[in-house]
Amino acid sequence: MKRQDYSAIIYQNILDNKETLKQQYETSKSGIGYFYLDNLLPEELALEIYNAFPEAKDMVLKKSIREDKYVAAQMNLYNPLLEEIIYAFQDAKIVDLVAEICGLKGAIPDENLYAGGISMMGYKQFLNPHLDNSHDKDRKLWRILNLLYYVTPEWEESYGGNLELWPDGLKNPQITIHSKFNRLAVMATHNRSLHSVSPVTHNGYRCCVSNYYFSQSPVHDDDTFHVTSFRGRPENKLTDKILQADAWLRMGIRKIFKKGIVENPHVYKKDKND
Repeated sequence: MKRQDYSAIIYQNILDNKETLKQQYETSKSGIGYFYLDNLLPEELALEIYNAFPEAKDMVLKKSIREDKYVAAQMNLYNPLLEEIIYAFQDAKIVDLVAEICGLKGAIPDENLYAGGISMMGYKQFLNPHLDNSHDKDRKLWRILNLLYYVTPEWEESYGGNLELWPDGLKNPQITIHSKFNRLAVMATHNRSLHSVSPVTHNGYRCCVSNYYFSQSPVHDDDTFHVTSFRGRPENKLTDKILQADAWLRMGIRKIFKKGIVENPHVYKKDKND
């Protein structure tokens, strides 16, 4: 399977469910706009993608008070199938269709996979509530959509590793989107799109294929620049205070060094001949 083969199936499935997905997004966009679609690919293809994932030891471990997960963006180091499915989501027809469903214009896929690519989360791993960095790696485009495709078979909601949306802040209940096998979840990214991944409680890995779309314009007119800004979960008051201070400090640094002090390593550095 090549990316155009995956793209054709993905595009048709989204198109066939366009009105339902529009309704999902429309009813949620006053908080954090989102939709999800099950059975995105034929089951055998989704299983092939899952089986192509590398072992955890061959990925990059990001472990701190903010997050604990395995990630990878340098896709030429892994099974080529993974690169094909990632870039299938960047087909112009899919980008335009997803943006149309969300009522957004000028969506641009990210060939650099800045914070995109693949990720895995195992037992006790987590991603604390946070706002994604508002821009691309060069701080020229606004980040507007996050696409998450889950591929771990038989992953129960009780296993954790689920996407959590906090449209009303951390003092109110979150919306949980089960990281179900063969499910595509799409969410808007803006100044109020606080989200997290619940701690994994199962001895296995929740595997995900990730993409971001960017644009010349933000989702909301009043959106402003911000670095990736973490919070603690509602039950972790001390962690929350520490992470708020951390975000404040990093924002202060970015006011001086607009592109940061060091380059974010989570990008796909392609050969110039590719």
